[in-house]
Amino acid sequence: MTSKFRGKLARTFDKSEPWWPENTRQERHPNVVTVILDDTGWSDFGCFGSEIRTPTIDGLAEEGLRYSNFHVTPLCSPTRAALMTGRNHHRVGMRCLADTDTGFPNGRGCIPEDTPLLATLLRERGYGTYMTGKWHLTPAHEMTPAGPFTNWPVNRGFDRYYGFLGGCTDHYAPEICQDNHAQDPDLKPGYHLTEDLCDRAIQYLRDHVSFRKDAPFYLNLAFGATHAPIQVERRYIDPYVPVFEKGWDRTRADRLARQKALGIVPENTELAARNPEVPAWDSLSDDQKTVYTRLQAAYAGFLEHADSHLGRVVSELERLGLRDDTIIIVMSDNGASREGGADGAVDTNAPYSGRPETVADMLEKLDSIGGPNGPAHYPQGWAMAGNTPFRRYKQFVELGGVRSPMVVSWPKGITQTGEVRDQFLHVIDIAPTLLGLSGDTDDLDFDGRSFSPTFNDRESTATRDLQYWEMFGRRAIYADGWKAIASHEKGDDYEADRWSLYDTRSDFSEAHDLAGEEPERLAALQAAWEQEASRNDVWPLDDRTIVDILQFRQPNGLMSSEEITLFPGKGHVPQISMVTATERSMEMTAQFSREIGPDDKGGVLLSSGDRHGGYSFYLLDGALHFEHVRVDQRVRISARPDRPFRQCSAVLHVADDQSASVILFADRKRLGEGKIPLVSLHLSFWGLDTGRDAGIPVSDHYQAPFAFDDATLDRIVLRFFETHAPEEVAALLETTE
Repeated sequence: MTSKFRGKLARTFDKSEPWWPENTRQERHPNVVTVILDDTGWSDFGCFGSEIRTPTIDGLAEEGLRYSNFHVTPLCSPTRAALMTGRNHHRVGMRCLADTDTGFPNGRGCIPEDTPLLATLLRERGYGTYMTGKWHLTPAHEMTPAGPFTNWPVNRGFDRYYGFLGGCTDHYAPEICQDNHAQDPDLKPGYHLTEDLCDRAIQYLRDHVSFRKDAPFYLNLAFGATHAPIQVERRYIDPYVPVFEKGWDRTRADRLARQKALGIVPENTELAARNPEVPAWDSLSDDQKTVYTRLQAAYAGFLEHADSHLGRVVSELERLGLRDDTIIIVMSDNGASREGGADGAVDTNAPYSGRPETVADMLEKLDSIGGPNGPAHYPQGWAMAGNTPFRRYKQFVELGGVRSPMVVSWPKGITQTGEVRDQFLHVIDIAPTLLGLSGDTDDLDFDGRSFSPTFNDRESTATRDLQYWEMFGRRAIYADGWKAIASHEKGDDYEADRWSLYDTRSDFSEAHDLAGEEPERLAALQAAWEQEASRNDVWPLDDRTIVDILQFRQPNGLMSSEEITLFPGKGHVPQISMVTATERSMEMTAQFSREIGPDDKGGVLLSSGDRHGGYSFYLLDGALHFEHVRVDQRVRISARPDRPFRQCSAVLHVADDQSASVILFADRKRLGEGKIPLVSLHLSFWGLDTGRDAGIPVSDHYQAPFAFDDATLDRIVLRFFETHAPEEVAALLETTE
């Protein structure tokens, strides 16, 4: 609101009196830093019992508090939505991943515009608001170079943003956005996304102190670590190989012993039974042990690396004189992930594309793990260990999916440091806590409640005693110390789901099912879950898997288009857009503003992905080339036009067995063809570029970006054919004027 002018206005300056509003200094509120790690297990911080070195987080815990009974949702986007709104995720349109709009109010993939986010509410109270890292609250169909930008961070309360919009990205060549635009990755040797995010966070802090020193700030630092792809230098990996040679069973036992010694679990805590799909470590072959150990060592190094760079941010807060009155909250968005499958992966693109590597394959590539050619993932047995002492993993509503480590540090506000708090908390409680410390919250609509009374009172009661969960049809509810869980898998009859019951006050790890002994209590909890589901817009239940959701092609955005025209110089199309892979039959046609002859130097016409997986359609040395890479399978199909041309095309037809045929044309004349043994919905973590190859190059036959002359390349037309046979597509192309 503009202040009323209190000076004097006359026709000329000499007869007027200027006036400026008084610079009324508001009460100083604490600064806030939220640090979100991705897919990090409850026991993976050193201060929660791990062998992994996390001195920064451990130091924050020593001068702050550890919360041993803090919960999230079992998936990344819902947890982030709950953090930012203080409301349950179904209620704000984020029942699953932001990637897909399911067509129902609880699954729009974005938070309603009339629901204010934490950053917005803090900015309204005078905070500078900054974010670096993973957002994952924008639906895929809005992630284009032209937006719409409604659900991008700078339009949801952040003054500045630097990071990636989707769920994961390559740490050596990330799909980076700054504010409202994409920018090319920094491909210089030694680049790593974690370091870059922390560099940018430090820059934002310095800018804030330099120019807005009287105002508080909010920084949301959301790491890509420790979500796959696991990528870190070998100097971080190698020291952990001997540490984890003991295997996941011994690791679980050792971590539980340390947790008891650290006082973060009760002395009577038991290890939950080994997850049934995980074999005993001693039953594995020597080759399996070798591969699995190295993959877990890479994960440990990845987390230590993130912790060390978080340390730089904390040190900067101290150097700038901000540390004493800054609240730092460190957490994970869900439990450790089993998405690496039974064996894990040296190249995460393999399991993500539905064709996992074998142990024998990986054994030959051990030295690649963590490097540019080894974007790895650990096997599910190590995810089980990461979630010690609990059952299950990310995507599940058991504790392995929803119990997150949380550390809170605030030197000025927390005096009982180094202690453990065991009050029941959920991620929806964070926003009301932070806003309560910066002003009144009476007019704000939260499902959560402030837990600030626990900062200096270990006996403070929990602010809430009721919380539900739902993910992929799996259901759970906590009420007054009791927890009920419904197991469910795709296609099961919901009415036939088996419910289990736990007394969490005496059974910290939920190891003893009391459903048979307490049928009336279980029935009451089931009824309470139904009530909470109705109150929070959980309906309809949807048990499609995460793969189903990611592959669902909604009727909006690029993914629903049968034809897309792309111009050189346009912005990058992210991998999440569902138009960057090769799982659909398609035709890509380049149109030129002049004739192309044998002496033209050429360039990339259309490229998608990178050397780990992708394709490139390019002109080099007078010949047309279509090169396709899927993990270790590389195919190059080439043809040389016999006369100058103004149009060229590559037609790809996908067969039922997911192989594909490719036909090359110039001015609708068929030049050559070849076969691709296997295509995929997921090729790599890099998307699509027109007239250049902007990431790690797909092909070794040119030096990126190998850009085509914009004055020569007019456009690329990309058409998708769902049902046509290859000869039908070829005939259509040859006869179309």
